[in-house]
Amino acid sequence: MRFVWAAVSVIVLETLLLGISVAPVVAFLQWQSTWVLTDAVRIGLLSLAVVPLYLLFAAILIVVSPLATRLLGWRTPDNVTMRLTDFEWPVLAWGRYLMTIHVVRVFAGPAFRSTPFWSLYLRLNGARIGRLVWVNSLAVMDHNLLELDDDVVIGSDVHLSGHTVEHGMLCTARVHLQRGTVVGVGSVLGIGVTTGVGTQVGALSVVPKFATLDGGASYAGAPVRRVS
Repeated sequence: MRFVWAAVSVIVLETLLLGISVAPVVAFLQWQSTWVLTDAVRIGLLSLAVVPLYLLFAAILIVVSPLATRLLGWRTPDNVTMRLTDFEWPVLAWGRYLMTIHVVRVFAGPAFRSTPFWSLYLRLNGARIGRLVWVNSLAVMDHNLLELDDDVVIGSDVHLSGHTVEHGMLCTARVHLQRGTVVGVGSVLGIGVTTGVGTQVGALSVVPKFATLDGGASYAGAPVRRVS
């Protein structure tokens, strides 16, 4: 019963959030339909409006979605080990939190990733984000368990999250990337990872869970090893 309630609640929430986000677009289209224009001009104006209207929809979504999850208390529980099939409320809150992240990732991520707007979304959704942080990946989850200090760079397709599922158990832990950390394209960081100031992680590397990487050092490989 708890699972059914959780599923219904996330469907209802996403219906509301997407409706709110698209409402200004629908309002503009309704208003534009009242203009006295030739078909050619109308088609031209609508064609030019597609990109601005999409960006408006996406921008609203990346604001209202984290505000809703904060209000509802949907977050990834910190430092827990819980059986998924027990469907306890912290697990269900985690699942609904990830679903809201997924919806934003699909609809707004392609437009805003690797921009200050994406860092703003992560911050609004619970992440601790410093200045001049660039996240060029949509595979970033469990935002409330992430701490990215100033000047951190996350490369394209990096997988970064605060959870793992092992033998049917949900395990969570915080990830802290200190100032100036750079994570290369396609790398995977496990839960509980901590990097030092200025750590460099090469492309396609795997940082095991709960690893601590030295500051000012370069790492590469799967699993990573220090290379300089």
